[in-house]
Amino acid sequence: MGAKLLDHLDQANLAKAFRGELVPQDPNDEPASVLLERICAARAKQPKDTRKGRGKTANAKVAA
Repeated sequence: MGAKLLDHLDQANLAKAFRGELVPQDPNDEPASVLLERICAARAKQPKDTRKGRGKTANAKVAA
């Protein structure tokens, strides 16, 4: 296969993925908004000292 054809197929698959057309949709799946609410509620219940932060970024300079 040519590189252009592969690139076109990659773009087509990516577009289908964003439209949710790659697999059949399950009507029993909960909406993302409900999942996000559950995550926020669970995080709010955690004590602040046990929450994990992002830490330092990869670009942070280390003192020598």
